[in-house]
Amino acid sequence: MINAMSADEIVAEILNGNRAILAQAMTIIESMHPKHYKLAGDIIDKVMPLVGKARRIGITGVPGAGKSTLLEVLGIYLINSGLKVAIIAIDPSSSISGGSILADKTRMTTLLREYNAFIRPVPSGGHLGGTSRRTRELTFLLDAAGFDVVFIETVGVGQSEIEVANVVDFFCLVQIAGAGDELQGIKKGVMEVADLIIVNKCDGDNKVMAEIARSMFKNALQIVKPKYSEWQAQALTCSARNNTGIKNIWDVVDRFYATMQPNGTVSSIRKRQNIRWMKQQIEENVINMIYNTQDINELYSKAKASVECNQLSPRNAVETISQYIAEKLTYDVLK
Repeated sequence: MINAMSADEIVAEILNGNRAILAQAMTIIESMHPKHYKLAGDIIDKVMPLVGKARRIGITGVPGAGKSTLLEVLGIYLINSGLKVAIIAIDPSSSISGGSILADKTRMTTLLREYNAFIRPVPSGGHLGGTSRRTRELTFLLDAAGFDVVFIETVGVGQSEIEVANVVDFFCLVQIAGAGDELQGIKKGVMEVADLIIVNKCDGDNKVMAEIARSMFKNALQIVKPKYSEWQAQALTCSARNNTGIKNIWDVVDRFYATMQPNGTVSSIRKRQNIRWMKQQIEENVINMIYNTQDINELYSKAKASVECNQLSPRNAVETISQYIAEKLTYDVLK
């Protein structure tokens, strides 16, 4: 259906609230097929002047921290407050089959029934950092579609999951107490980019431990160099299961935007992110072009065979191929 439409028609339908077209447009943008590349680019170009209104919020944390449950109750709270909420739920792709379960949508059954909610499971496709290759562009589409808040729930693999911080304005780290993860959480890396640490499952017998964990994280945040001079990251507790502490979380988000938007910091963050994303895409495209060049591909195949049978070290193989590429580029420039 969507393949027979122009980018203008697709964007018009999205702006009119057509969820089916929105979902199909997201599929086109995610697609790796060459036939979809131009249409995807045209769609993004059409929506770019329309983006910038939605709050972009990232949520990460260890598996089992209750990110999906927390997102659901937070989403319901925001919808009851009159906001439209979209969620991009990144799911890990199998390194063996390449497939993904995409189960987060089934976890948010209550939110899924809400008219003002939209949940999009997205396979990571092997992309590192807890996001997918096209997460940013999907965010643009949801922003233009009129959603007030766009959440990005990451894969949930640990401390390396900081790529999402380069896609969102506000970054939440969800932790749990009593799982041996408090010291891991205090390590530099993911904590350095967190704007808010949420200790979930603060209920029942775990309540005291959760408060202790929150105090530990709060103290740790005092010695971590803040991302912004205007904002000090905070630590809160909540219970997604009991629906407690949710308002406190959104109050912190509200204060962040009230602090950072008037002075232009949010706008500056997004501009830097766009330039960083552009640079990454150029590098990715150049690498693909190099590997698709016949003579370089042949040299790579020969070097690969030599490395596999231990006739050439990986180090020297890299040097040989890199030198050939450098000489080829120099020749092409001077020609």
